[in-house]
Amino acid sequence: MNSVLNSEDQLIRQAQAGEKDAFCELARAYERRIYSLALHYCRDHQDAEDLSQEVWLKAYSALSGFRFESGFYTWLRKIMINCFLNHRRSKSSRLREQSESDDYFSGVQGVSGGSLETTLQNRLVLDRVRQVLADVTPQQRLMFLLKHDEGMTYDEISREFNCSTGTVKKSVSRTVTKLRQELGVDNESEDYVSCTAGGY
Repeated sequence: MNSVLNSEDQLIRQAQAGEKDAFCELARAYERRIYSLALHYCRDHQDAEDLSQEVWLKAYSALSGFRFESGFYTWLRKIMINCFLNHRRSKSSRLREQSESDDYFSGVQGVSGGSLETTLQNRLVLDRVRQVLADVTPQQRLMFLLKHDEGMTYDEISREFNCSTGTVKKSVSRTVTKLRQELGVDNESEDYVSCTAGGY
């Protein structure tokens, strides 16, 4: 693990010195993760591409200010959150959403060895989750993704949004309630969310 961190630190220092290949190597390590979150957030392939590119352009511009006081991805995620919050999704995104359903799910990791019936059921559930996320505010959606996709704590999210922990908990709870109602889940536990997170 230390060797990985040391290697990453070395790449950062090289990138700060102007080596573009080093920055490209850093980007390759996290580009799929950033794009996946962008796609979950704005639910449109082209918007996700544009949003991801914006994150990387801002990261490249700000890299000289990286002081190794946190992990690179933690630093990168702050930039990502700011980009997401400033993002203005076009109204046409929702209209294109259904037509891109098949392409979207082709990038979702399925259950290996699962039956066709199970695969189809999973896709139906994922589609319903996406519909619910489309109906909440961008801020609620991002808080939910950071909690259940990124695994951030309520305290960490509250610091990113400069709000109280209670505000974050209430926001995530509202989204979970919507999901529970849509999916017909009566159990008050949020454990089921972990089954959908990372694949919606």
